[in-house]
Amino acid sequence: MIDNRQYAPATQRNRDAILEVLLRVLPQKCTVLEIASGTGEHSVFFVPHLHPCLWISSDPNPMAIASITDWQKHYPSDNLAAPLQIDVTAHHWYCNDNLQNKGIQAIVNINMIHISPWQACLGLMEGAKNLLAAGDILYLYGPFKQDGKHTSMSNAEFDASLRLQNPEWGVRDLEDVITVAANQNLVLQQIQPMPANNLSVIFKMLD
Repeated sequence: MIDNRQYAPATQRNRDAILEVLLRVLPQKCTVLEIASGTGEHSVFFVPHLHPCLWISSDPNPMAIASITDWQKHYPSDNLAAPLQIDVTAHHWYCNDNLQNKGIQAIVNINMIHISPWQACLGLMEGAKNLLAAGDILYLYGPFKQDGKHTSMSNAEFDASLRLQNPEWGVRDLEDVITVAANQNLVLQQIQPMPANNLSVIFKMLD
């Protein structure tokens, strides 16, 4: 049998720290949509600790969907839904019966904004406004510039390498992300420093 599981080394390094924040900021019982789930390793690690929250993984890449599916087969959980193929750069991606009927109460996005065009951030925020209700949570994780400056030399080097791969990629200025979120009725709640010069950024939907 073919094993489609992919492995992201960063997952092993950051999953415990991210889980600690999620346990604190997510409601005890909610439906979580993960945007850009990648390999799917985070979800199978998180969900046993987040029961009874329902976790819905997603990714635009069919190879990632195959990886997520096989990770779920190896680590099944009754609060882990089948992954959805979602591209947040697509027009009105959130107008989908699979999402509208799920009652999404939190959106989690790990390591996407810097490895995607800026349109992905805009689409994520627009979707959050249309899927979340007042008081619901948007959680972001990754490296960010602050006040237009990198927070470490390693982040500056990482940014340069990303832009070499794709000029539309790159470490984003956190203030720009906060502004885009505010335009979609998402208010910044907390910025939590994380290992390896990353940040957890938590937003809450206003009334």
